[in-house]
Amino acid sequence: MAAMVGNAVMSYAQTDKSNEKGWTNLFDGKTLNGWKSVGGKAPYSIEGDAIVGRMTKGTPNSFLITEKEYGDFILELDVKLEGNETNSGIQTRSHLDPKANDGRGRVYGRQVEIDPSARAWTGGIYDEARRGWIYPLDLNENAKKAYKVEEFNHIRIEAIGDELRTWINDIPVAYVVDTIDRSGFIGLQVHGIPPKLDGKKVYFKNIKIKTTDLKSKGFPKDLYIVNLKPNDLADAEKKKGVKLLFDGKTNKGWRSIHGDKFPERGWEVKDGQMTVLKSDGGESTNGGDIVTKDKYAVFDLSFEFKLSPGANSGVKYFVTLKEKSKGSAIGLEYQVLDDALHPDAKLGRDGNRTLASLYDLITSNRDDRARRPIGEWNRGRVVVTADNKVEHYLNGIK
Repeated sequence: MAAMVGNAVMSYAQTDKSNEKGWTNLFDGKTLNGWKSVGGKAPYSIEGDAIVGRMTKGTPNSFLITEKEYGDFILELDVKLEGNETNSGIQTRSHLDPKANDGRGRVYGRQVEIDPSARAWTGGIYDEARRGWIYPLDLNENAKKAYKVEEFNHIRIEAIGDELRTWINDIPVAYVVDTIDRSGFIGLQVHGIPPKLDGKKVYFKNIKIKTTDLKSKGFPKDLYIVNLKPNDLADAEKKKGVKLLFDGKTNKGWRSIHGDKFPERGWEVKDGQMTVLKSDGGESTNGGDIVTKDKYAVFDLSFEFKLSPGANSGVKYFVTLKEKSKGSAIGLEYQVLDDALHPDAKLGRDGNRTLASLYDLITSNRDDRARRPIGEWNRGRVVVTADNKVEHYLNGIK
């Protein structure tokens, strides 16, 4: 799909929800009634008007989770972490594998990140113990300024239908559309730590939830949306002019580089996917490359891809076909490759043929957080601006 996107920042204006109709306190200010501790062994206690988690060396991620599960909701709370090397998060619609960690359990599900470090990804979306990063803040650079270190920060989370949206200090941060987990518990994380951070604390207070008569605050029109529903457009995407380049059912809008029709072999459209079939190294002669019938200059292109072991592919742009190549199309290429098994990863120069690189020109940032195992879906993105700047993203990381 293609879209024009940007970022927006709004001023901070926290509102006290305690007297507003429909809101329920999840923390009574005195006890941990309605909560239970799972995962690691970091302790949770009450200090003043806050729930306090104490970071503990030698134990994995710990969570204080609600005994009740929630579907659609709006959650607001205030959070403070000690120092700028620590980490925490708020679990949403999450679940527990009770057999993991020697019976202590392992929490998994979408987490709203709290990150006081220089990386500054607070408000981003991380899928704990499952898919990894979904919405890192490389997708919304301006929002990195929202979090205030060593201060209480106001967090708003909207989980309505398939959409998850976040705000930090009233600044819009992340927008994800995802069908996994329609309900689950809410959790407060104490992250596993190195020994030097032993004893550091994370504070949670003013924890309130609303589950009826939910009204979204609304998001800036130009903020990037990560939509994980296959071949789908959210209403917000449609309003800003995003369109699908693949409808999930047909090859409409695509053609061979060698003619006006779609290749009769070498490609398959099935089960919502467009697949390059195995060709034993003869990709250019076994159906060959395909291109869009429409042409694009300034664009924001997002796509999902999955590789089989040893596979080599790519997404090319600025393809003109004026060269009349008998082999592959000529253009700039977002490399799609199994770096571990395909020999092309070791060719070229300085790794400029590896996954997400601008093929044979610029090497991608080798960030292991962006890499998912072969056989899992990855999300690529190519942004071309009017000043001829090009950016590649892999799973939201630039």
